[in-house]
Amino acid sequence: MNVRTRMVLAGAAAGLAGGLFGGGGGMVFLPLASGVLPARKLYATCVGVILPACAVSAGVYALKGGLDIAAALPYLAGGFAGGIVGGRLYGRLPTGLLRHLFAAFLLYAGVRYLL
Repeated sequence: MNVRTRMVLAGAAAGLAGGLFGGGGGMVFLPLASGVLPARKLYATCVGVILPACAVSAGVYALKGGLDIAAALPYLAGGFAGGIVGGRLYGRLPTGLLRHLFAAFLLYAGVRYLL
């Protein structure tokens, strides 16, 4: 499979996960796109891919009446602040540490979903 096809499929899988589960596209995109991009570009590209995919999913949810903007606002404020901090820390952390942090987050999220 060529690189372009692999990237299109990774993006489609991320969008599908976001649409089905209301998020989690990055958890799908990162493993599928790893090996195609260098680690530093992979994480940044993931954010660039997930943002529009999430916007599309949010629009569909809003049209179907499933989006509660008032409930989302505190999360948006925290997400905005966390995004700024994470973006500033991003270039300062070794990629090995980023991989371990991401894996730890996936493990934590998986256990929380099961309980």
